[in-house]
Amino acid sequence: MKSAGMVRRIDNLGRVVIPKEIRYTLHIHNGDPLEIYTDSQGGVIFKKYSPVGELSTFAQQYGEVLSKYVNLPMLVCDRDRIISAAGISRKEYLERRITPKLDELMQFHKSFVSTGRSQFIPVEGIDRSAAIVYPIVASGDVVGAVILLQNENGTAPDQTEITMVQVAATFLGKQMEE
Repeated sequence: MKSAGMVRRIDNLGRVVIPKEIRYTLHIHNGDPLEIYTDSQGGVIFKKYSPVGELSTFAQQYGEVLSKYVNLPMLVCDRDRIISAAGISRKEYLERRITPKLDELMQFHKSFVSTGRSQFIPVEGIDRSAAIVYPIVASGDVVGAVILLQNENGTAPDQTEITMVQVAATFLGKQMEE
């Protein structure tokens, strides 16, 4: 376990404040769910909970079918990382952080559709633009996004591709509500 060099006291209600620097680094926002664990040395571990992560196997299968149909790579992310990749090297994309631009898009419940000229990089460290980004909404909260990556010649997506990504995001959101 890595020490952050910060000490916080527990108040009389059993609460502790997670320092702003740590919340910023881990992309923890007000109202985000956290999992709490203990380790064998008596430590307490807080981990950001990813409800979309619970669907990663299902999202992977759904993504593979959609990717084959539209012949474009597809990603599914939670609010922090890529949890599913189809039509491209999974090893290269899985567990990579999303960009601040994608985080902001999800924070404001927005979608993105490329015009063919616009660039939207969704994954940190990979210079591949998104054609479509559609948020996954469960119980009124954005919990992730479905991302269809741009094709090699950079053409704008057609209406069928846009609709399929919207359906995928809506379906995954409904699955999380059940």
